[in-house]
Amino acid sequence: MTHIAVLGSTNMDLVTYVAQAPQRGETVTGRDFRTIPGGKGANQAIAAARAGATVSMIGAVGNDAFGVRLRDTLEHSGADTDFLRTVEGPSGTAHIVVDDEGGNSIVVIPGANGTVDHLAAGDEGVIASADALLLQLEIPLAAVVSGAEAARRHGVRTVLTPSPAQPLPPDLLEATDLLVANEFEAITLTGRTDPRKAAAALLELIPEVVVTLGATGCLYLARGTEPLVVPAPQVEAVDSTGAGDTFVGALAVALAEEKPVREALSWAAAAAALSVQREGASASMPYRPEIEAQYTA
Repeated sequence: MTHIAVLGSTNMDLVTYVAQAPQRGETVTGRDFRTIPGGKGANQAIAAARAGATVSMIGAVGNDAFGVRLRDTLEHSGADTDFLRTVEGPSGTAHIVVDDEGGNSIVVIPGANGTVDHLAAGDEGVIASADALLLQLEIPLAAVVSGAEAARRHGVRTVLTPSPAQPLPPDLLEATDLLVANEFEAITLTGRTDPRKAAAALLELIPEVVVTLGATGCLYLARGTEPLVVPAPQVEAVDSTGAGDTFVGALAVALAEEKPVREALSWAAAAAALSVQREGASASMPYRPEIEAQYTA
C-alpha cells in the first residue's frame, strides 16, 4: 500500500453552526454546537487513510480528554499514532463558526502543537519510509522546515499546504515539491489577486502548484507544461470545514499511486465534494469506495 507520512497539527474543533456569522460586537444565536476531532495535520492524515493509504501521524496531543479522543479518532480511521506524542498541558483547539451557506471562520489555539518545534527520535525514519510527506503551518515553522529537509534527503515527495498563510522561508521553498493553496493563501503569498497570476508567481518558487478554487475546481501548474483547470463536482455545500484537507489527503494518495495528474486532481475533487455535503472536518471525510463511486473520469 501507499505510505503517507503527515507532520502537523491535531486540534479539537469546537464548531458552532449559525445562520450568519456575527460581525464585530454582534451577538447571534446559534442552532448547534459540536466537538469534532480536527487540525490540518490530523485531517490530512484521516483523509489519506480513508482514501486507502497507510498513514503515519507525527505530532503531539495534550494529556487531556481532547488528546485521548484525537488519538482514538486517528487510530479508528486507520492512521498509525506511534509517533504522535503526548505532552503536558492542553491539546490544540480550533474555534469554528459555520454559516448556513457552508462558509466558515476559524481561530486556532495551538496548545500541544506548539511543542512540535523539532523532529523527535524516529521521526526522520518514518518520513524516509513514506511515499509522500504532508506538511501544513499549524506547528512551529522550524519543525516544518526540518521535516521537508528530511524528506528531501530521502527522496520523499513533499506536499505543503501553506495554512495559516505566512511568508515561507527559502529553506522550506527549496525542499517543497508540490504546494497546494486555496485562493486566499495564494493571494497572501504572492500579492497577486488573480489565481492564475498567483499560481504562476508561486511556480517560480516551487516546481508544482495547485490553487484550489472552491466550487469552481482547481488550477494546476507545473514547470514546462501548460496550466490545467479541473472542475469540481457540483453539489450543495453544508459545511466546507476540512474540504481542503480532504482534497490534499486524497490527492497525495492518488499521486503516490501514480495516477495521471488530471485523474488525480479529479479524484481528489470528488473526495472534497463528498466532504462538503456533511458537517464537520474529519467526520465528513469519505472512504475510498465512496470516492470511487463519486469520481467520474
